[in-house]
Amino acid sequence: MDNEMKKFVMAALGGTVLGVIATTQIAAPLLAQESAKTENVYEQLDLFGDIFERIRAQYVEETDSSELIEAAINGMLTSLDPHSSYLSPKDAAKMREQTRGEFGGLGIEVTQEEGFVKVVSPIDGTPADEAGIEAGDFITHVDGETLLGLVLDDAVELMRGPVGSEIVITVVREGEAEPFDVTLTRATIQLTAATARTVGETAVLRLTTFNEQTYPKMKEGLEAQIEAAGGIDKINGIVLDLRNNPGGLLNQAIAISDAFLEEGEIVSTRGRELADGDRVNATPGDLSQGKPIVVLINGGSASASEIVAGALQDHRRAIVIGTKSFGKGSVQTVMPLRGNGAMRLTTARYYTPSGRSIQALGVSPDIVVEQPRLKPETEDDDENLLRPRRSEADLRGSLNNDSLTEDQVKQILEDRTKAEKAAELRQEDYQLAYAIDILKGLSALGPKE
Repeated sequence: MDNEMKKFVMAALGGTVLGVIATTQIAAPLLAQESAKTENVYEQLDLFGDIFERIRAQYVEETDSSELIEAAINGMLTSLDPHSSYLSPKDAAKMREQTRGEFGGLGIEVTQEEGFVKVVSPIDGTPADEAGIEAGDFITHVDGETLLGLVLDDAVELMRGPVGSEIVITVVREGEAEPFDVTLTRATIQLTAATARTVGETAVLRLTTFNEQTYPKMKEGLEAQIEAAGGIDKINGIVLDLRNNPGGLLNQAIAISDAFLEEGEIVSTRGRELADGDRVNATPGDLSQGKPIVVLINGGSASASEIVAGALQDHRRAIVIGTKSFGKGSVQTVMPLRGNGAMRLTTARYYTPSGRSIQALGVSPDIVVEQPRLKPETEDDDENLLRPRRSEADLRGSLNNDSLTEDQVKQILEDRTKAEKAAELRQEDYQLAYAIDILKGLSALGPKE
């Protein structure tokens, strides 16, 4: 038995020694490769220096050295993905303004796809929104000048200008045979991050962006609606409207999700190194005290919006209604640079609590509900709407209902008026009306025992 044990130990030692020898043999070529790579990088940087000097010395017009270097840095960053970019001191200041909630422009969140500018979403109440710009539209020209070949920041710069000035953008839209021009007047964009109202017995929370104001404004708005209704028991549920919300600050997405979750994971992020990953969990406390929630999304719901929709969907805390979201599953970190500039760099992918990435796929609604396009009414439609419909009560000599008290009749008429208002809302905003109907149906079932 001792001999057997000696053989086993020797075999183990032999394996260890072989392992060390093998590792040593591989390590030398690896070090050589790393050294060669480093040399190659320095050669490439020398090449960059040569090109830079030749441009400065021989280009047909005198160049600005700082602009050349900025363009080179931006080219390097934008080659990575559509969301990484260099921010000049001016652009970095503008970005800080946007996260605070006020800036100048047209009111559209954009990305770049196939060389053209693609609208992620128009922002509520802005020139772009009022002109009918839609999520998914491509902007190909500004004032007749093509955007093809421009980096995103340069294309955006073309769309900026003095407040009150006019701009003509050329739009390509799916379903439209030809591109068409839209004339817009630039305005100061003041983002109302969150608004709250009550429709029937439902609190409707509309979030337009995720900036520093979003969570505080949403909390304040919801509490005001609960108080106006006479307490949480008077509200049958909440609609969280994230349609055309292009996202924004990650910490605000976490705060909004946490507002309606008592526990469990909200989001996890994974960087290049496993150690850089992070997992954020909900803390106790639910602003809605367990009331049912419907989240509304569409193709303009991106980034932070998708984190909230994915978290509430995975925890079965909300029913998600609408159409598939945009599909931006990456996190950008803004890193300050010398000279007051900054670098926006994609540093991680994020995942919903169930471990799914929404990159390119988006969040799929539990119930797909399209927003029907408004059709112009014909004269015949008008006549049909105006013609009153007859019922039993209109017939001469019809019997009275003797089983109801005056109060009961009054209640029935009030309920009927509410139902008619809901029908009007379907004409105005079908998706929202659908969400409210879902909550009305859930409340009709009564509380779970």
